[in-house]
Amino acid sequence: MSGLEHATGHAEAFLSGRQGVAAIASALAPIIGKNSGTADENDLFVSENYTVLKEAGLVEAGVPAELGGGGASIPELAEMLRILAQACGSTALAFSMHTHQVAIPSWRWQHQGVTAVEPLLKRVAAERLILLSSGGSDWIAGSGHAKKVDGGYRISARKVFTSGAAAGDILMTGAVEEAADGTQSVIHFGAPMASPHVKIEDTWRTLGMRGTGSNDVHIDDLFIPDSSVAFSRKAGEWHPVFHVIATIAFPLIYAVYLGVAESARDIAIELAKKKSSEPTLMLAGRMDTSLRAAQLAHRWMLEVVARNQPCAESVNEIMIGRSLVARHAIETTELAMELAGGAAFYREHGLERRFRDVQGARYHPMQPWAQARYAGAMALGQPVTTFF
Repeated sequence: MSGLEHATGHAEAFLSGRQGVAAIASALAPIIGKNSGTADENDLFVSENYTVLKEAGLVEAGVPAELGGGGASIPELAEMLRILAQACGSTALAFSMHTHQVAIPSWRWQHQGVTAVEPLLKRVAAERLILLSSGGSDWIAGSGHAKKVDGGYRISARKVFTSGAAAGDILMTGAVEEAADGTQSVIHFGAPMASPHVKIEDTWRTLGMRGTGSNDVHIDDLFIPDSSVAFSRKAGEWHPVFHVIATIAFPLIYAVYLGVAESARDIAIELAKKKSSEPTLMLAGRMDTSLRAAQLAHRWMLEVVARNQPCAESVNEIMIGRSLVARHAIETTELAMELAGGAAFYREHGLERRFRDVQGARYHPMQPWAQARYAGAMALGQPVTTFF
C-alpha cells in the first residue's frame, strides 16, 4: 500500500468518525516532506502536496459533519497543521490559510447560529474548494477600491501575500468603499479566482516559506453583486466579526511555526548526538527550554479559543500568545542552528530551511509593536478599537 493510499484510508476512517486528522497528517508527512525540497530550491508552489491534501480529505476536515465535512475541532486542526509543518513549513502555512477560512464560518455556524455561511461550507465539503485569504495584507484597515454601481460593486485591488493562490478557488477578501462625505467602509466578499477579472502575478521570491506561492492577486473591475457581500464594517476599526477571525485564525497559523521549530529541534538533536561538551549540553538545554515556552504559549491560545467568547479581551490574549510563539519559535530555531554547528549550513539536513521558514512568524498581524500597544491599552483600561 502506498503512502497516499494509507493516508486516504485514514481519511475515510476520519470522515466516518473513527480517526482524527492528526493521524492523516502523520501518514502524509513523508510524502509532504519529500516534495518540499524541490519547491523551496526552485521558488515553486507546493502543488503536488496540495493534491495529496485534497485526496486525503483534509480540505473539508473543518466543515461541520452536518454540512458534509469532517467536523474537526480547532485543536484538531491545529495539531494537523503542526504535524504537516514538521514535514514542510510551506505546505502547512499555505494550507493554514484555507483551514482558518473554513474554521471561521464553521465556528460561526456552530456557536452563533449564522446560517448564511452554509452554502459556502457545503460547497467546500462537496467540491473540495480551496479558500484563499488576503487578511494578513488587508487586516483591519482594508485595501482596494469598491465602487457602488447598480446591483452591486465594481472592485479593483491588489492583494499581496495570497498564499496558495495558484490552487485557490475563492479569495475571501474585501475592498474599501468611500462615501461622499469621505467616510470609509470595508465590504467583504469572495472573489472567484477563475474570473477573467482576477489575475495572479508571480511575485513570490523570498527568504523563507518559498513554496507557499504567496503571490500577488490583481482584481480589475470585478463585479460583486449585493447578494454576495457577506458584511460591511467601518474601515480602520475592530468589528465583532474580526474578533472571531483573530481568535480562530491565529492559533491555526502559529501552529505551523511551532511545528517548524519542533522539527528544527529534532534535526539539531540528531546532528549533535555524538557531542558531549559543556557548551553542547547548554545549547541543547536552552533550545528545549525555548521550545517549551513556544508550546505553552500555543496551548494558551487554544485555551482561549475553547472559551468560545471572541471579544477584545480574547484578541489580547491570542495576540500575546502569538508574540510568544513567534519569539520562542525563532529562538528555538536559532539555537538549533548553533547546536548543530557547521552541519546546519548544509541544505541536505533541512535545518537551514527551517531557520528561513520560521522567520515568517515575524510578519503576520499583530506585529510586536502593535501587539504591545494593544496589550498596554487593555492593561490601562484604554480603548483598543483602532489598535491593530
